[in-house]
Amino acid sequence: MFVFWGDGSQEARSLVEAIRVRSTENFNWTFIFILAVVFYVYWSEIHKKNYDVIYAGFALYGVHWLYEIANAIIGHISGYPLWSVSNGSTTFILLIGVCWELSMMFSLAGIISFKMLPQDRNKRYFAKNGRRGISCKFVGAVEMALLFALFESFLAGTSNHSFIWVYKWWGVLPVFITTYIPFFLASNYVPDMKPQHRRAFLIAEWGLVAVLLIVLIPLGII
Repeated sequence: MFVFWGDGSQEARSLVEAIRVRSTENFNWTFIFILAVVFYVYWSEIHKKNYDVIYAGFALYGVHWLYEIANAIIGHISGYPLWSVSNGSTTFILLIGVCWELSMMFSLAGIISFKMLPQDRNKRYFAKNGRRGISCKFVGAVEMALLFALFESFLAGTSNHSFIWVYKWWGVLPVFITTYIPFFLASNYVPDMKPQHRRAFLIAEWGLVAVLLIVLIPLGII
């Protein structure tokens, strides 16, 4: 079953109100296994000196954290975030909109997206008769964003409410445009930036993530 928009129901609101962020009540050993898999993937790429792949992974994962922090702030201010995960669908909730399993998936999503690009990352589609065409990196980002938005639609319709959308105006379309496209643009474009620009982007991105987490978690905002 696919759900394309939030329904604004009392059930959805009640599920969000019941969320226990960073509770270990449902904690189990899959947490460690998933972490081991992520470490294996990253260290395998580092061992092969595939640094562009690492940059892609870090670029998307940093954007993911900035979005999750923003979502948690929205939830703190307005009462309900744009998206949430339910207690019963995860072993550990990091922030109100993201669980451990989902976050670890996003730590690999940038790597997957980047590896799915053509070997020639300068390739452009429809480039003929003097037209510049469309970058394969942009097309790849849109394709991955569409896939992830549709899968999130499926998660929103699961019986254990893996994903919860409260607001009626939030759903597949805004998720696709405002969330997932920026995610995959980061993973597909950042690795090919000039080294100094790439370094500045990643340092600024992850520095901001660290500052926000260090400040906002102790204050009880996220």
